[in-house]
Amino acid sequence: MEENLKEKTGKNLAEWKDTLTNTKLSKHGEIVTWLKSEHGVTHGFANFISLKFREADAASFDDSDLVSSQYEKKPLLMPVYDTLITYCRSLGADVEIAPKKSTVSVRRKRQFLLIKPATKTRMDVGLKLNDKQPQGRLLDSGAFGTMCTYRVELTHVKEFDDEIKRLVKEAYEEAG
Repeated sequence: MEENLKEKTGKNLAEWKDTLTNTKLSKHGEIVTWLKSEHGVTHGFANFISLKFREADAASFDDSDLVSSQYEKKPLLMPVYDTLITYCRSLGADVEIAPKKSTVSVRRKRQFLLIKPATKTRMDVGLKLNDKQPQGRLLDSGAFGTMCTYRVELTHVKEFDDEIKRLVKEAYEEAG
């Protein structure tokens, strides 16, 4: 969207940020409404400008900053995260790591894993698997809803064992 912003709205992102800095608007809805009514910006571009101005979208942050902020108050889980990401990357060159504000998606052609530091001592790892039944360490997806079909809970690197590696690899293979 940023590439087309100047052509479609008359200003580039830096110019829109300068324009918004001179207003007292701070809430997303207010900014979107103002851009649409006062400047004739379409809803999609108004939404994009507002998110970028408020730095409220994940794309406004560096990936490492997003991950660091997730584990800032949960440092015991960082080694678990690092181990999991290293393993995922070893599965193939097509693995894409996509940090968001509160989770990290791991994708191939589609997402197969979702990593979320759930508490200070527990990480939930959502898996997208077909034809499985929750049993043992493989739990119902819970809060992950439709993003993943199952989840496992990890609290320490030692829990990332052969069973969990097998499940992650299976999810990776199904995503291809």
